[in-house]
Amino acid sequence: MPPKAHLCRPEDILPFRTRQRAEMNCQIVHDSLHRREGWTLTYRLELDAEVVGFGSTAIAGPWKDRPTVFEFYVLPEYRTRAFDLFEAFLATCGARFFEIQSNDTLLTVVTLAYGRDTASEKIVFHDACLTVHPANGAVLKRVTSLEEIHESRERRQGGGEWILEVEGAAAAKGGVLFHYNRPYGDIYMEVNEAFRRRGLGAYLVQELKKECYNLHAPLQ
Repeated sequence: MPPKAHLCRPEDILPFRTRQRAEMNCQIVHDSLHRREGWTLTYRLELDAEVVGFGSTAIAGPWKDRPTVFEFYVLPEYRTRAFDLFEAFLATCGARFFEIQSNDTLLTVVTLAYGRDTASEKIVFHDACLTVHPANGAVLKRVTSLEEIHESRERRQGGGEWILEVEGAAAAKGGVLFHYNRPYGDIYMEVNEAFRRRGLGAYLVQELKKECYNLHAPLQ
């Protein structure tokens, strides 16, 4: 029988998404899209009536009126049929655009095979070293309670915020948002104009990374 793709509920293919996350072992930028009602369509992929993977398209927000493939996963033992399964998926979902992470090997391969006019939108760096930027008189203070931060981490929604003070004045603020797959978060920061060009931004990011790594510790 030829490969088939059938529309399904996201929860129907959750075991496959769990395996995909484990294989990628990294921050998955669009992982949270499935939690936004009406933003995605998910299709189970079948070979001889056996479910062997899934594909997902984004259909709302920035992707409204232009269905876009953003996930495609096939179990390793069936990847010799990946191109056949992808063609069945495309024929069913009707998408003509791709938005991928290049470290998602399988989706990158099929995108390069079927796509054109490819462009890189952003680069996500792996945090691989410990920096030692000086405080330069700054003091880091947590604004959000640890309980609220841990609740946000569990819900994968919201996050925590910190401020950086210099001689009692608020010089910068930043935090972490938990919108991605576990255990990843998004760090953001902003330095007030009067305090820029002192290295405070680099120091704040450094300290926010430490706070992220320490979040597995028991509540205090």
